[in-house]
Amino acid sequence: MRMKRILFSLICICLFSLQSLAQNIYLVSVGIADYPGTENDLTLPAKDAETIQWIYQKNQKAETILLTDAQATRSNVLSSMTRIFNKASAKDIIVLFFSGHGYKGGFVGYDAMITYQDIKKTMAKSAAKNKMIFADACFSGKMREPRRNSSNISPSSLKVMLFLSSRENEVSIESPSMKNGFFTTCLQRGLRGGADANRDRIITAKELFEFVSQGVKKLSRDKQHPVMWGKFSDSMPVMIW
Repeated sequence: MRMKRILFSLICICLFSLQSLAQNIYLVSVGIADYPGTENDLTLPAKDAETIQWIYQKNQKAETILLTDAQATRSNVLSSMTRIFNKASAKDIIVLFFSGHGYKGGFVGYDAMITYQDIKKTMAKSAAKNKMIFADACFSGKMREPRRNSSNISPSSLKVMLFLSSRENEVSIESPSMKNGFFTTCLQRGLRGGADANRDRIITAKELFEFVSQGVKKLSRDKQHPVMWGKFSDSMPVMIW
């Protein structure tokens, strides 16, 4: 009987711990396949954004906004981020997903460039400590010289984690036989639980990087290498499922 009480107490402690970690998640998911004109069009970004939104909507504590193609103007993206991210408390998670064209200073919106500085300023207004950007965009690594995260960073100093689909001299590969780009394919698999290496139902930044990086390198035959940089802890939660 005593052993049963001990086991019951341990289960309750575990459930309480998971519940206390169950942050609200706020996502703005952006995908632009159909740019003005035809010469800059892509195939899969709108589907990428829809897939990532679908993944997060499975989490009952997630609130999402989806912007695709002509909806994804610079002003729409930034105003959507402000509107939804400002709902977050310090313990919550805010996420920007972008799939489309990238350039050295940020992303190419439907009508104008969306600079990293624009994004950073908008995210800085949110009280959330866990802030992240996922980008499936060619040459996205040019946004900054990649630097892996450090487990020695204190939680109080956390800023923004960027997880970018390719190095600065690489393209982000699409395949007609796949529903999503290589990076988004591996990202959604990881967020659905594939990256949860220790099966504790909490996917950390380190777990996600290792899972997605290995998957993309395998799919691309070592032609595409995701990069992650920013000031954050290896144990930063990116998804609780």
